[in-house]
Amino acid sequence: MLMKRVLWLLLIINLSFAVRIRDIVTFEGNRSNVLIGYGIVSGLNGTGDSKATIFTVDSLVNVLSRMGINFTPAQINQMTTKNVAAVMVTAKVPPYAKAGTPLNVTVSSIGDAKSLQGGVLLMTPLKGPDGKVYALAQGQIVTPTTGGTTNQNLNSGYIPNGATLERSLPFTMPKKYIDLYLNYPSFNTANAIQDAINNKFGYGTAVAIDSDTVRVKLPPYNAVDFLSIIGDLKVHVHNPSKIIIDSRTGTIVMGGDIRISPVAVASGNISVEVRQAPANPQQANTTTKNGKKYNVFFVKAPTLRQLVSSLNSVGAKPSDIINIIEAMAAQGAIHAKVEVE
Repeated sequence: MLMKRVLWLLLIINLSFAVRIRDIVTFEGNRSNVLIGYGIVSGLNGTGDSKATIFTVDSLVNVLSRMGINFTPAQINQMTTKNVAAVMVTAKVPPYAKAGTPLNVTVSSIGDAKSLQGGVLLMTPLKGPDGKVYALAQGQIVTPTTGGTTNQNLNSGYIPNGATLERSLPFTMPKKYIDLYLNYPSFNTANAIQDAINNKFGYGTAVAIDSDTVRVKLPPYNAVDFLSIIGDLKVHVHNPSKIIIDSRTGTIVMGGDIRISPVAVASGNISVEVRQAPANPQQANTTTKNGKKYNVFFVKAPTLRQLVSSLNSVGAKPSDIINIIEAMAAQGAIHAKVEVE
């Protein structure tokens, strides 16, 4: 069954807190890489590509011919592809991954298949930007079976540990300096990182270049141990106001004290109004029903947490809740950055 309520997660409420440097920066060279490949999914229950997707037929013929099964032109014309689909396959390689590392795989249809549910990806080589094959993917595709929205996309899925890295990606450790890139750029945080490192190793060891980068001088020996110590140093950072919405599952991740300014928004059969604090302090927030319509009324600026709870209480669909939040953000009524995934 589809989720009837939006799942919201309450994150850290404190405005300032101490964290390890390794948790808020990316070390130079410590980056992931992406691989991509073209493959065939088999085992679909009549939901695969139609004969109009010509490249699926050609791909299927090529796969079978490599196994010693050949067809005449007449047989190819009669071939059906309703149980197979052409797909693009992608994988992200974590930093410093070595040969033999398992990788999660994402599979997406590029033909006119209706669904990849129940399908199996046949062995697919995955290439890097240089055109070389770095991994092989194969396995049972997992598609969404539950979620918070009614428009589930069954034309994409994933395979946990569905690929194996066949060769290590090249990496060279910097010799003299290494840059630390802040995951969330901030002049205050960059300066705090600089001070923490200099307090530990001496003035001039680290320099904050800008809000995004702190440059660190490497010692001639034991660079790995040196960077490990830096990673464990703690600094105080400010919690950014942010809302992350997963439109596929209906999940909303938010901070603990995001306020909403006066605004009026309607979506579907639900209307929400936030007013200035009333002259009469006894006036309360209300939720009323008029036929099939719900009116959610706040007499003073609520938190986003209160808004989501009120909308859940009237049985609002996840899509309506997401639309309301996005509309409020577009009007500047929500004082936080909204990211939709």
